[in-house]
Amino acid sequence: MKLPQVEQPERYRGLYVFDFGDWSAVGYTAEEIALLLESEAYREGRIYKIHRASPDGTFELRGVARERFSFESGLLFHRHDATAAAADYRRLAAVAEQSPPPCRAVLHLARLPAGEVGDTHATVLIFPAEYEDEMGAWLMRVGFEGGDLVEGGISHVTNYYELCADVRERRQLWSRPAQFRSREEVYASVRRAVQR
Repeated sequence: MKLPQVEQPERYRGLYVFDFGDWSAVGYTAEEIALLLESEAYREGRIYKIHRASPDGTFELRGVARERFSFESGLLFHRHDATAAAADYRRLAAVAEQSPPPCRAVLHLARLPAGEVGDTHATVLIFPAEYEDEMGAWLMRVGFEGGDLVEGGISHVTNYYELCADVRERRQLWSRPAQFRSREEVYASVRRAVQR
C-alpha cells in the first residue's frame, strides 16, 4: 500500500487510512469509515488507524476489523455502595459537560443483578467501539477514577445489555460539534489520496 505525502503529518494521528484495493486514501474520520463500509462498492476495503505520525511523513498504522464499526464498547465502574455509584455517575456527567468526550456516548447509573462480582451498582459508559483509545485517553485527561472494580470492552457491554440491568438514570453525552461530510461528499471524494 502506497500512501501519499501529507503536510503536517501529526494532524493525521487518530484518523484512518482506507485501502480500496487499487488505491488508498488518508485522513478519514471514524464516521466517514462507517459510511464507506455501508456501501456495497467499498465494504471489502481494508481499514488502518494512524497511531503515530513522524515529521518525515511516515505513519505507524494498526489494522482495524470492519466489524468494529458496528459494535458498541464501554466501561462499567462497579460499586457495592449505591451512594458511591451515584457520585461516580454525577461526577462523570459533570466532567463531560465541562470537557466533552471525543464521541457521543451514553451514561447509565444501573443496579446489576447478582453475578460474579456480586450485587453491584454501576456507572456505565457506552460508546462506539472504534473510539476505545480516544475514550480511554479522555478519561485519563479529565482525571476520572470511578468504581471499586472496572470492566471494559465490547463483550462487557454485550453482557450488560443481556443482564437487563435496572437503569436508574441515563444521560446522553455529546462530543464537541465537528464538521461532518455528508455521505455524498465522502463517496464523491474516494479517489482523492488525501481527505483533509
